[in-house]
Parts: sequence; C-alpha cells; structure tokens
Amino acid sequence: MIFSPSILPYLQPRPLIHRLLAEFWASGCATSRRCLCTRGHTPPPVIGQDSVEVLGHSYPRDDFTNITLKILAKVGRNLHNQSHHPLWLIKERIKAHFYSSFIGRSGNPLFSVHDNLSPVVTVEQNFDSLLIPADHPSRKPGDNYYLNRTTMLRAHTSAHQRELVRSGLDAFLLAGDVYRRDEIDAHHYPIFHQMEGVRLFSNHELFSRVQNGEDLSLFEARGRRTPQKQETHSLEAVKLVEFDLKQTLTQLVTQLFGQDLEVRWVDAYFPFTHPSFEMEVRFHDDWMEVLGCGVMEQELLNSAGARNKLGWAFGLGLERLAMVLYNIPDIRLFWSHDERFLKQFRVQDINQHICFKGTTAHLLPGFGAALLGRHSPLLP
Repeated sequence: MIFSPSILPYLQPRPLIHRLLAEFWASGCATSRRCLCTRGHTPPPVIGQDSVEVLGHSYPRDDFTNITLKILAKVGRNLHNQSHHPLWLIKERIKAHFYSSFIGRSGNPLFSVHDNLSPVVTVEQNFDSLLIPADHPSRKPGDNYYLNRTTMLRAHTSAHQRELVRSGLDAFLLAGDVYRRDEIDAHHYPIFHQMEGVRLFSNHELFSRVQNGEDLSLFEARGRRTPQKQETHSLEAVKLVEFDLKQTLTQLVTQLFGQDLEVRWVDAYFPFTHPSFEMEVRFHDDWMEVLGCGVMEQELLNSAGARNKLGWAFGLGLERLAMVLYNIPDIRLFWSHDERFLKQFRVQDINQHICFKGTTAHLLPGFGAALLGRHSPLLP
C-alpha cells in the first residue's frame, strides 16, 4: 500500500541533523556500495550499456530503464533488518505485538513474518496482481524505478501479497524497502520502508463464535457493490471482518503510542481493498494519518487461489512511525552511519522510550542548500 506522509510541524531541525546529513552525503553512497559487495559476497550494482546488474542478477535494458546508480547503491541495505536501527525497532515492536496477541491452535504465533524478500519485482506483481489498471497514473516511469518494461523496484510491499496468499498463508506480516521517485526534503525520500499485514478467514473461522453462525455465509449470489461491501460478499461477513480489522489495528497503535489514544477512521479508496479506511490518531493535539487498510478485493484472493476465503489487509510506513515516536526530525537521518545517531537506539528493551537528542554541532564546510532543499543531488 502506498501512503503519502504529511509534514509534521512539531519536529524541528537541530544542528546535529545538518552535520549528520552532510557526512552522509559525503560518504554514504560509497559506504553503501561497500556494504553491498561485502554482505554475502553480493557484487556491487552496475548499470551497463545493455544491462542492469543488481543483487547478483542481470536485467536487459530497454526504453523504460530509468534506474540510477545512486538508488541501486541503497538496494540491499535493508535498514529494517539492521539490529537496533530505529526502523528495526518499530518493526520488532509490531512483530512482538502480533506474536503475543495472536496465537494459533498449535500454540505458535498465528502470523508469519516475511522481511527479506527481494525488492526487484515484475510489473505484473507490483501493479496487475493488485488490480491496478493499465492506465493508472501510479504506473508512470516518472513515479517509479524501472529496470526495464517488465521489471522494477517495488513501489509497495503489497507486490508480494498474491504470492504469499497463493503459498497457502492465511495470516502474515510483510516488511521491506520500497522505491518511488520523489523530491527529497526532511519528510520525503525516494526510498522508504513499509510493513503490512494480511489475515484471511474461512466461513467457519469467521462465524464460529456467532450465534447461529452455521446459517451465515461469506458470500452471496447476485449481490451488488455498495459503499459498504463488494458484490460477492455478504454484509454480515464484511461487518465482522471490518470489526476484526479495526479492533486489531486499534490494539496495535495503542501498544505503540500508549493508552488513552484517540483514534478515528476515515473512508478511503485503494484499488486492492473495498471498503477502505485510513486510521488517524490524535497526537500532539493534531490528527495524524498512520495507516491505510480495508477488506481485500475478492478478485485478488480468487487469483491467488483463496476463493473460499475473505480477508483484510493494512499497510503503514515505518519511517513515519519512527519519526513521530522517537522525535526524529529528518527522514534522511535513517541512512546515517554516524554513531551519534545510531547509539541512541541501542536499548535492551525494544519498548523503551527513546527521544532523539541533538548537540550544538555546527554545519560542515561546504554543506549547501542542495541537500537541504527539494532538489537534492541524489535525484536522477
């Protein structure tokens, strides 16, 4: 799922941020390339005249190829899997909540976690599998990083949704880096990280705790699509799935933000869910969107071999939550190698309160407006 973060005015820049960002720009890209070629002996990315090489695979170039070496240099960094990185902390907190709150009949966690899937996907995975129309503006090369006409860097983690459902999974969490061409400032970056969840229900699972549930069904014949439901779903099934979805997510954000949190739901539109909602929480006296969700489109489930099930899905941005919960004022800091930033997140308890603190460090010589402004040299 793709969501646009809004500016958070209460996060104010501090001198340390400027210094860290300057150092990141001076050495970050080179360090990224070193990390890629040493981790698991994966060779560094190469953009040749006829092909693009990334993560040990080669892809032929064509008229759609618009990937840049500076972006490819970040592929494989996997910030969400680096122990005690702030994005890792948020991912682990979400994972721990689902592990402890949802236990299967065998006594094991109900939700499986998938956080190491390759960001190189097919266009079919990224768009077609999610019912995104061929003429939808989100497919434009100006908004995505294409290796060629059929292969790209995923624009959302939902690109893997169908393959995981097709593998037989009924409940899973998915985390990873996603790529969208964007201008760079304190709240926007062409690479960010998402986490999403999916849960499917059979007829028995959904209605077993409902009085006379054996008389109810997930589906209805000759139904029609309304703002409340899809044409193939029964209203009773949709209302129960919607209730389970909202209750699950309310519990999650309460665990992240604390008790007595005000939550509200706003009707939304996404091609892959209906009905769809955005969750907003009241934080620092302002309403802030934190995630999108909804009842999965049945056509998507049918194509993945789950015709007899109905489900919900949600997606959120890890940077968005980390910036708010840890008071990190600039999204570019997540890519820093500086110990003054990273050491603040090495805590024994992942739920420990952390408030990022700066120092009185001065700007480095030569640190100009290009990096701070909306026309960063990282852009192609």
